[in-house]
Amino acid sequence: METFWITTVAGLWGAGTGLLIPRGAYRLSVPAGEPWRAACPAGHSFAGAVGGWLGRSRCTNGHAYGPSTPAVAVIVAAVCAALASATGARPELVVWLLLTPVGTLLAAVDASAHRLPDVLTLTLAAAALVLLGAATLLPEADGSWTSALLGSLLLAACYFVLFLISRGFGFGDVKLALVLGAVLGWYGWEIVLIGTFAGYLFGAVYGIALILTGRANRASRIPFGPFLLAGTLAGVLLGSQGF
Repeated sequence: METFWITTVAGLWGAGTGLLIPRGAYRLSVPAGEPWRAACPAGHSFAGAVGGWLGRSRCTNGHAYGPSTPAVAVIVAAVCAALASATGARPELVVWLLLTPVGTLLAAVDASAHRLPDVLTLTLAAAALVLLGAATLLPEADGSWTSALLGSLLLAACYFVLFLISRGFGFGDVKLALVLGAVLGWYGWEIVLIGTFAGYLFGAVYGIALILTGRANRASRIPFGPFLLAGTLAGVLLGSQGF
């Protein structure tokens, strides 16, 4: 019964925060070097919650833009519920629930603009390490802050090497690795390897599917951030079960 209520509350949290993501995703989905969008496609300036960054992607005349608000809300709710069901009433669950909406925002921006903004990746990395450090101080925490820190640094270093030798790897992915390594490292090195491999596998399957359907070729670049984040989710779900 306790798991049911934790999962339900987490799902509601995910749905509520998911409703706030689309407008920010639209504003941040611009090419590198360009300013964030200041108005909707119809020319209405953003205003309202926190300077117009939070809320649904629909302007006053009813025109929808950016990612689908219901779809984002459902995705975030499902991810939060899955994390709650797997993690249970442990301190790190609060960390996962706080990180999930921002991770979803990152995935949406990368999918739309092939970009992982520093304002999100670096802030998220710092938040992950600080929050996991706080979780370590609480009873029943099931992870290691030291391995989270080392995982963050090591994975970022590995991704930096890939950035130097691979044309399809962006520097934004290197900075995203600071977050992914911290989250996966919380559960140990095996989970770092599993979560990283899963992200590459998801991305490879997607790329192959695009090639087979004629929508891309071997030289095409795909946004890798969403798949790296999905692989990290898979790793956390396994790690929280004591894999």
